[in-house]
Amino acid sequence: MMAAGSAVLKGQQFEAASIKPSAPMGMGMVNIGMRMMPGGRISMTGVTPKILIQQAYGVRDFQIVGGPAWLGSERYDITAKPEGSATPEQVKVMIQGLLADRFKLQFHRETKELPTYALVVAKGGPKFPASEVVAGSDKPKGARMMMERGQFSLQDAPVAALANQLGQVLGRSVIDKTELTGNYDFKLAWTPDESTQGMVRETGGDRPSPADTQGPSIFTALQDQLGLKLESTKGPVETLVIERAEKASEN
Repeated sequence: MMAAGSAVLKGQQFEAASIKPSAPMGMGMVNIGMRMMPGGRISMTGVTPKILIQQAYGVRDFQIVGGPAWLGSERYDITAKPEGSATPEQVKVMIQGLLADRFKLQFHRETKELPTYALVVAKGGPKFPASEVVAGSDKPKGARMMMERGQFSLQDAPVAALANQLGQVLGRSVIDKTELTGNYDFKLAWTPDESTQGMVRETGGDRPSPADTQGPSIFTALQDQLGLKLESTKGPVETLVIERAEKASEN
């Protein structure tokens, strides 16, 4: 069993951290932002404890099981800085310590047999280019990601990275079964669907407008635009089962 709130070791905590409930914006709007600055300082606005758990443990929403409903609805503004400088991996550990100390988070891990998707090559083959290299060298242009509601692009990324983004949108683990190696450039645009549990809805995005219904679903877009498709299957998925959590006091 892993009890995340049972022990926080020295060096796993931020030197200083401020957690305050986010101010309501009205009309159901939410201002969400996450920044990691040089040296390991973080600034987050409008994040839920569930988003913090995802950042700290590298899991997605559907992998977090149980716990009070407010884990996905209460929003906080958080600023924190380490003592000295910290790497992104060290910052993740410090966020784990923040969750344990300020939210009293405790959980254990379980592997469950859950619905998943297999990402495979559709008939006709893939429709995306291999990543270009910088002119005059053999070095790639470098990884980049852009995501908005109903679209995202990945540059210089493996298919596994695409599978991960699809999993975020669909709320289900997506396993790369394409057998494609190397890095590629992906662009995908689709009509957001209320049946998906994607990152945008989860972090406060508006519901689709009537005009949204005119475009393709993510499944159709994936096949038409990238030459890939998703097949429903089942497989082992690691989950975090929440045992205890408390709302953080303001300070």
